[in-house]
This record gives sequence, structure tokens and C-alpha cells, in this order.
Amino acid sequence: MLRPKLLSSISSINNFSRFRSMSFQKEIHSIKTIETIPSFRSWRRQFMKQDKQVAFVPTMGSLHEGHLKLVKLASEHCPIVVVSIFVNPAQFAPNEDLDKYPRTLSHDLELLRSLNCVDTVFLPKVKDIYPSGIPLEIEKQKGTFVEVKGKSHQLEGTTRPSFFRGVSTVVAKLFNIVQPDHVFFGQKDAQQCIVIRSLISDLHFPIEMHVGPTKREHDGLAMSSRNQYLTPEMRNYAITLYNALTTIKDELDKGKRNREILLSKGYEIVEEATQKVKEKNLGFELKLDYLSIADPTTLDELQEIEEGKGAIISGALFVGRTRVLDNLLFNCTL
Repeated sequence: MLRPKLLSSISSINNFSRFRSMSFQKEIHSIKTIETIPSFRSWRRQFMKQDKQVAFVPTMGSLHEGHLKLVKLASEHCPIVVVSIFVNPAQFAPNEDLDKYPRTLSHDLELLRSLNCVDTVFLPKVKDIYPSGIPLEIEKQKGTFVEVKGKSHQLEGTTRPSFFRGVSTVVAKLFNIVQPDHVFFGQKDAQQCIVIRSLISDLHFPIEMHVGPTKREHDGLAMSSRNQYLTPEMRNYAITLYNALTTIKDELDKGKRNREILLSKGYEIVEEATQKVKEKNLGFELKLDYLSIADPTTLDELQEIEEGKGAIISGALFVGRTRVLDNLLFNCTL
């Protein structure tokens, strides 16, 4: 008969062995990168046979903590996690920053490896996603495109009329290739989330969509890949939009419901910052694109926010040439 101390020692050894095994498994977790559609489909097929659910986080790369939070959230829902990195030409207008958009693939892969939960990174080529080519001028484009009518023309769609056509098209293509069970998007792009929900529903994709909260810097600025365009001085004023939105939300929390009154508070914040930038002659300008208080389902602008109803408070602000986008939710979820 084994003595208690010996039993304890054996138990400790077994526990240590299991711990080493678990640690080793984590240590050797590697990320597979796949560039072609046939190769990805071949890899994906094994999990259909195993009946394992797949989570998908589509990105354009230049990853930051906001993306990583989404990936972590995805890993909590499914045993298999796929991240795509693809700078989608179809969502850029000819006068926008497609060529300058930050591409940091090596660093992105390093960040994803550090999470220790990503199974595959899909890195498709433009020629494979758009076999007919993809000139930025819509009138020159050939092939199949997806539009979500009624939720794409307002807000972001006013300034960027072809943006959601490009987003909807590439997302539909990626859904078809990846065939995920769950997909994950960030709240920072609230209108995009609403457009994609409609796309999933209207095209009958068997996918459950999840929206992760906006990840912010210490002062509240929403994390964005384009924030790296900002100089330190611009960065100081990029927070203006967030300040305007929080002011509007504070007024809503106090019980004010009239659109003009609410927006006027936000306009005051933006105007004050705009004047300061001019007075200091900082070499750039602040230019408000829009402030919005919209219905969370239809995206129609609200004149009065009825008691018990919700709203999306959103806006866009040019800081120099960099466009800062943000939103806050009032009594609603995406």
C-alpha cells in the first residue's frame, strides 16, 4: 500500500506532466497561412467532416488591439478561428487612399501568433477575389457585385457612395469561401455592422453575427488603422469627434430628446476645436463631415428620440486629410 506522502508525490508528478503537456501544446500552436481559394476550401473541408464550428474575423490588416479583441472573442465561441487579411480595392474611390493604406503583414502575423488562438490566416490575392479585375471607377467595373439597398446611401454612404457596395461584395465573397458559422465585426463601424446583418439575412447565409465593442485609446479615441496617419498635433485634436458624441449622449442621458438641441451641443464642441486649430496655425484643418442621431434599425435620422427608444449617435471628422469615424449607442445594441 502506498503511503500518503508517496501518493501526493505521484499526484504532483502527474499534474506537472499534464501542465508541461498543456504548455507545450500552447507553445507549438502555429498559424497556417493560405493564399489560394482552392487550398483554403480543401483545408476548411476537414472541419465540416469533424462537425467543428468555425469563427471568422475579416480584416484589411494593419491590426491593432481592437482587431485582437475581436479575434479573442471569436476564440471564445468556436474551436477554429480564421482571420482574413485583404485590402479590398472595391471599397475605395479613385481619390481615396488605396495605395497608401498601411500594409503590415509581418507584424500582423506576429500579433496573431501571440494570441495563440488563430488557426489560419487567409491571404487572398486581388486577382482571385475579382477575376474580372477591379478598376476603382465603378463605370469601368465588370463582374458580380452586391448592394444592400436602403442602408448604404446615408451617413458613410453620403461621403463614400461606393463604399458599402465594395464592402458588401467582398464580405459576400469571403463568406462563400470561408463558410463560417460565426462572424465578428467591430462596433466602431456601426453602419457597416447593420449593412452586413442585412446581407446575412437577405442572402440567407447560415451565419451568426457578433459585434464587439469599440476599443479605445486612453483618452477615448477609437482605435483605427488610419490613426497612424495622424501627427502628434493632429492626434491631440482627433479626440474632438469623440468629445462631441459623448456630449450628445450625456444630454440624452439627462432626458433631452430634440434633435436640433442635441446636435447643437456636438456642433459647439467641434466648432471650438476648429477655431483653436485655426488660431494656432497648426498647418492642418478640422472639417466636420457629419453628426448623426439615427434609428438603430433603419438608419433614418431621428427628429425626436421617443422615450424607451434607442439611437446611434455617430459622426465623421476630417483631421487634415485623415477621416476619423466614431459612434456611441444609446439604449440599443447592434
